[in-house]
Amino acid sequence: MACKYPAVDRTPLVTLPPALAGFEREPRSDAHPRYLLGVDGGATKTLAAVLDLQRGSIHLGHGGPSNQDAVGVQAAGRALFDAADHALAGAGINDGQLAAAVLAVAGTDTPSVVRHVRAERSPDWIVVGDVVGAWATATDARPGVGVIAGTGSNVLGVGPDGRAWRAGGWGHLLGDEGSGYWLGLQSIRAALRDREASGPETALSDAAVEFFGAPTIEALAASVYSKPLTKGEIAAFAVETAAHAQRGDAVARRLYEEGARELAQQIAAVIHQTGLEGEFPVGLIGSAYKAGAIFIEPLARAIHAVAPGADVHVVEMAPVGGALLLAARACRAEQALAETDLAALIDAALPRR
Repeated sequence: MACKYPAVDRTPLVTLPPALAGFEREPRSDAHPRYLLGVDGGATKTLAAVLDLQRGSIHLGHGGPSNQDAVGVQAAGRALFDAADHALAGAGINDGQLAAAVLAVAGTDTPSVVRHVRAERSPDWIVVGDVVGAWATATDARPGVGVIAGTGSNVLGVGPDGRAWRAGGWGHLLGDEGSGYWLGLQSIRAALRDREASGPETALSDAAVEFFGAPTIEALAASVYSKPLTKGEIAAFAVETAAHAQRGDAVARRLYEEGARELAQQIAAVIHQTGLEGEFPVGLIGSAYKAGAIFIEPLARAIHAVAPGADVHVVEMAPVGGALLLAARACRAEQALAETDLAALIDAALPRR
């Protein structure tokens, strides 16, 4: 008897909550929303912001890690609530005065965080994955694509009808194409091919030995398995890859071209699946884009090959801004927020480094 397998699921990997999905809605007319709460929850820290739409002021609150994969749902919830409470206290208000609240949280089990937030705080607080917050940051919460390339990578787009589509985001073992980790790992591989003479010579070989403090490139290879090197440590080497690419190292430059090509394939899939066409934003978010033109230019060329009208640009606004933009959408206050220079407000409120 032949073994039958279920058909591959073709539904979107990410779906926007109903309050965030529609783009053709009338502005709110029965009230004048004033306070919005946005929270950006990550693996190392949590940042909350309360925006006063009337005064054009912002109040920040900080908390610990809120990625439930790393710390568990209970600890993640405490960090989210601590950050939110600090921001609320700074604004001198309580939960009941919020027009809307959106929490964009890292982690693979967002539903468990949703249940926890609703049980402990409010059913009106909206919880989404951090990739949704990044999309909003990249596009001003409008139809378009957000392309994340930091330590890891991920692509999310939303079409004119509110349909969302995600590509990538499978983690460092199965994906993360074009990310700092991918670039760092490919650089080490290129150095090993140089060492064994199966690939071209590259300055990345000496750079890797020096960067990781290894006596030889083969010793570095052993430490990848025996130490092992963390995802963050490997991703950090991408800074050296960028530097050598800018100095003209052919291997390093080719890695950025390959990374751009891989990311562009995911972006093309997102554009197709969401029905985006004509002019729309493609926002680039993450530390990998600090490499500059050597990465951005081949990526933009590849994107324009499938979407000539795409506005490809690097995003400067902090991710918590995306959560605030989503909160504005949730209470139909987009027009009120449009008059606010949100990126400048957040930047001025963040502590100087």
